Amino acid sequence: MEFADKTLVCRSCGEEFTFTAGEQEFYSSRGFQEPSHCPECRAARRRERSGDRGPRVMHKAICASCGAECEVPFEPRGDRPVYCSECFASIKNER
Repeated sequence: MEFADKTLVCRSCGEEFTFTAGEQEFYSSRGFQEPSHCPECRAARRRERSGDRGPRVMHKAICASCGAECEVPFEPRGDRPVYCSECFASIKNER
């Protein structure tokens, strides 16, 4: 299938933008529909969605393998072991 550049109109801002042949090929290969928002509006929407979470909260824990104090991005519950990043990586590589 051969693709050619298309001019589309953004649903958010109403500006025209070019949907390039390369982008069309990428979208087609992934089964995506053509975009309805320009790249700038898509980037703004991503920033809005990711900005709502705020900074990541880290929790202190003791590694179940080496006993070192570490920080993890979840609150340890006590029913499962928690590992520091070095021990977690070595355990993951063993599998």
